[in-house]
Parts: sequence; structure tokens; C-alpha cells
Amino acid sequence: MSTQKRTDKLKLGAFFHPTGNHVASWLYPESQIDAGTNFAHYVEMAQIAERGKFDLMFLADAVATRDGNLEALSRWPQYMNFLDPLTLLAGLTAVTKHLGLVATATTSYNEPYQIARRLASFDHMTGGRAGWNVVTSANTSEAYNFGRDEHYAHGERYDRAEEFVEVVKGLWDSYDDGAFVRDRSSGRYFKPDALHFLHHQGENFKVRGPLHIERSPQGYPVLAQASASAVGTELAGRIAEIVFTPLHSLAQGQQIYQQLKDLAVKNGRQPDDIKIMPGLNAIVGRTEEEAKEKHFRLQSLIHSAVGRELLQNALRGMDLSPYGDDEPFPEDVVAKLLADDRRRYEPIVAGRPTIRQMYEKFAGARGQRTLVGSPTQVADDIEHWFVNHAVDGFLIQPAYTPGGLDDFVTLVVPELQHRGLFRTEYEGRTLRENLGLRRPPSRYAR
Repeated sequence: MSTQKRTDKLKLGAFFHPTGNHVASWLYPESQIDAGTNFAHYVEMAQIAERGKFDLMFLADAVATRDGNLEALSRWPQYMNFLDPLTLLAGLTAVTKHLGLVATATTSYNEPYQIARRLASFDHMTGGRAGWNVVTSANTSEAYNFGRDEHYAHGERYDRAEEFVEVVKGLWDSYDDGAFVRDRSSGRYFKPDALHFLHHQGENFKVRGPLHIERSPQGYPVLAQASASAVGTELAGRIAEIVFTPLHSLAQGQQIYQQLKDLAVKNGRQPDDIKIMPGLNAIVGRTEEEAKEKHFRLQSLIHSAVGRELLQNALRGMDLSPYGDDEPFPEDVVAKLLADDRRRYEPIVAGRPTIRQMYEKFAGARGQRTLVGSPTQVADDIEHWFVNHAVDGFLIQPAYTPGGLDDFVTLVVPELQHRGLFRTEYEGRTLRENLGLRRPPSRYAR
């Protein structure tokens, strides 16, 4: 772990499921109940984030509804009724000026050419504020919507993802910077020697190119990845510029932080080429008591069927029917879970909690870390993680929206600014400039 004093600024992103990050947020009276398909709601959220000088706003996606217990799913709106993120974020370009807009698009059920074109278009439309959250799809139901009887195997989909990203970046380099001279006097629109055919032929894709759009303001839109598994972490070290990864303790954060920075260097990059921004489920009140009251009200709204369904998904389909809500797992079950994947399961089963305690903890934060407190308490925690090299910033996940994000921006951001940890104005024009990321040169220029 580095002991060098930090001279950079904290990075902040906003990530939210439509009504909020808490599984029962839609039942909370202060949440926007029809948020999934309410464009005005997303406009409000984006403008709150921009008022708070956030680097970016990030939207998750799935290309299928959830399968499972319909009784539980009917009480849990996530991934059951929501807008396409690329379409949605394109609409937000007209109502924001500085905020980075990051959309999720799966490499399992898209083609590189279409994603390269959409994101390059998006980067031009925003003047350089686009980002792509690269996912391989975790919902096996997505396969059924794309002519497959089963999802790609874990290793296969990560191999496909890596090749997919390389093809997309190759297509983004189809034209050199400055290729379009648009010279009426000579009658020359673009330099013919500045156009490049990709001619990619790999294990998963065969793409000739070129992409029919000039190189975008950022060169490449910023690449993000939610890394959790070992193979995902390795891929992040090779391709990701922002990593959204669950971190539950400072020691774990410092370990993963250094691991990802080292992986970046191993792959010929610089440590600053990758920004570590775990999720933070911050519930803020003007006082600690007010914050705790908000948290208590949200927790009291969790329906048992929903909590159990969510926990079962987190445990990769484990059958919970043998256990009552107020029973803990037997010791042998806990031992097996930890042996299978300690990093994933330890935050869920640590301390031998009951099933109810497990699903209340997990449902409240969707597997991320929950922080409940006053503005000073929340800022203290964020500062502690940042100055001790466990994060470059956080992806703020409000428990309910829009109020939860507004609370953070109104109460916590001024405290972070007062401490000199966070910007008071945007530093640059593009998302890359605000994040402190380099603009990548074209492979042909290199």
C-alpha cells in the first residue's frame, strides 16, 4: 500500500436503480414510484448530480426480466420495467453540460460494430462525456431472448468480452484525428490515408470495418467494469479505466486497490489509468438520529419473500427453503460458502447472522457497503478510505430517489469541498479530463 500523501481529488459517481438502491425503496413515500419509465425523474437525478459536481451518472442494464418466484418479483420492480440506458442517456445530453453519462451494454448479446457506433455517436453528442460499462451479463434469462438455450460459460463470456472490447476500440480508431479536413477550396472532405480498415478475425468476431464516424472527442469513451470475480479482476486490469467493485472493509479495499493498480502496470499501463470507485449506499440525515430513522423505515418495508429471493440470487441460486427467517445457516453450510468464494460470501455470512439479518443487510445495499450517519460522519468515512489509498472515489447509491441523492449533494458534498477533498468546479470539458484520465492515441498514430 502506498504511503504517499494524495494530491488528487476524490471522484464521485451516481448509480441508482430507478426508485433507489434499497430493495423496498419503491414503498418509501418520498421515492418516485413510477421512476423506471419516468424520463423527467432521470432528468431531475442527472441535474442533482451535476449540481453536486459529480463526475458521472451510471445506469445498469439487463436484456431480460428476472426469472424466479413471481410472488416475490411482483413486489420488487428492479429489471421488470425500465428504460434502455443508451436511449435514456442520449436524452439526458440536452439537459446536462458537464456530467459524464455511462451506460451499460453487454458484450454477450450485442455486436461490436453496433456498440462502437452508438457509443462514438454518444460521445460526439455529449462533447466527450460518454462512458461504457462493459458487462458480460449475469442474468442467465438473457440467453433466451437471443436465440440461445443457455448462457455462455463464465470463462467463455470473459474471453468474448475481451475480444469484443478490442474490436470496438479498433473501430473507434477507424479515422485518424484530424482526418476530416472539409476543405471546399480543394474539394477534399477527408484524407484518404487517414482511413483504416480493421480486418479483425478472431475466435468470436470477424469485423472488417471501418466505422463510419470520425474519432470521438475522447478518442475512446471511458471504459468501466464492475469487477468481482478473479477472471473479472484480471480483465479489469487490462481494459478498465473505472472499476466499480464491492468493498466492505478498509483492509480489503487497500488490497484490491493495490492489486488493480499493479495489474494495470503489468499490462503496460500507468496506475492512474484505472480509477477504483466502489459502491457506497449512503443514507444521510442532518443528524445521526435522523439518518438512522430513515434507515429503520426502509428496512421495515422489506417483504420476507423479496428479501429471500434477493438473498437466494446473491447466493447463486442456493435453496433457502430448509431455513426459517430467524435461523442462521449451519456451520457446515457457512464453511462451504466461504470455501467456494470467500470474497463474495464473507460479507453476507460473517458473524453467523439469521436468514432475516442476512437479507436485510443485503437488500439494504444490494451487496455494497451501507453507511448511515450525519454529513460529518459520512465525510469522515469517505476521507478515511480515500487518504488511505483504498479508493479513488465512490459510486454513491442513494437508498431512495430523488431525495437520497439530493441529501448527499446538499449535506455531504459541501463538507467534502470544505476539506479540500472534492472539486468546487469541473476541471475539464470531457469525462476523461474530469477523471484525470489520458486521451488514448489512435493505434495507427502509435
